[in-house]
Amino acid sequence: MKKLLVIAIVSLFFGPVVIHADENQRIAVASIGKTAKAPVCNQAARSPSYIVFDGTGRLTEVLDNPYKDARGGAGPSVADFLAQRGVTVLIAGSFGPKMIHALENNNINHLQFEGTAGDAVKMALEGSQ
Repeated sequence: MKKLLVIAIVSLFFGPVVIHADENQRIAVASIGKTAKAPVCNQAARSPSYIVFDGTGRLTEVLDNPYKDARGGAGPSVADFLAQRGVTVLIAGSFGPKMIHALENNNINHLQFEGTAGDAVKMALEGSQ
């Protein structure tokens, strides 16, 4: 399988993360809406929905966030929820430290981005070119 190397600055705390994307990759974008034109949500764990794209940038699924109104533990719960659905990368405006830890434990890379969901995926997939 052809793999694209995607490099993005994730966080001041963790530095650059290298992502290997391919057709089987599942990239979730925390989103305020349910289309590629929707804005990326600033809070990863409290996002109303997650738009899932494959490694070619094709929208494959929209997931409602069952933990958006949780009193506590939303970040780790969302990380587990997305891992169960095969997500390998999560893009959002920001991530809490507990969510970052849970994402790492689930082998999910994370990227920070502001803009639309479609632009977020495009940035992730074209970052290595």
